[in-house]
Amino acid sequence: MSIRHDDGLIRCAWCGDDPTYVAYHDQEWGVPEWDDQALFEKLILDGFQAGLSWITILRKRDNFRAAFDAFDPAIIAQYDDAKVASLMADAGIVRNRAKIVATIGNAKAWQDIMAAGRGAFADYLWSFVDGQVVVGQARSSGEVVTENEASRAMSKELKKRGFRFCGPTICYAFMEAVGMINDHVVDCHRHGQV
Repeated sequence: MSIRHDDGLIRCAWCGDDPTYVAYHDQEWGVPEWDDQALFEKLILDGFQAGLSWITILRKRDNFRAAFDAFDPAIIAQYDDAKVASLMADAGIVRNRAKIVATIGNAKAWQDIMAAGRGAFADYLWSFVDGQVVVGQARSSGEVVTENEASRAMSKELKKRGFRFCGPTICYAFMEAVGMINDHVVDCHRHGQV
């Protein structure tokens, strides 16, 4: 399903009319991302979103960036118990100990992947779609799946390498968000643009 907004543009229905969500939909969601650190950030934020709405995470994203040192894996991998306690006291982020500790472990796993000489983190992640955007043809949000073979493979591989909070559904949402999968519905003005 899609909706026509006051500006005359048709958008995916999930973004509603919240200005923050509309801007995210129009400027970020589904745009192919190849920056290693931006991909790490998005993967972590998608993990934090588990059990919550994306708009909750989106509204706290700047706080997350400040709290997690701009999502620099080299810095996050060094976090200690005092930093975890500090993050647990930060009302500007989602204060979930398991997700915070997983973020530290994910940063260490990211370092291990990079040290293994697999090239850029982007190349590693994009390999699950053979480096090409998978273009969906859904006419309504009800036709969009929540996981696929690629997201299951990504999840399995990331978990094998030590990542947490990266199940197949989280990986699929991540792949949509970073443009590996274009799941804008076909009549959305962004479908053909990304």
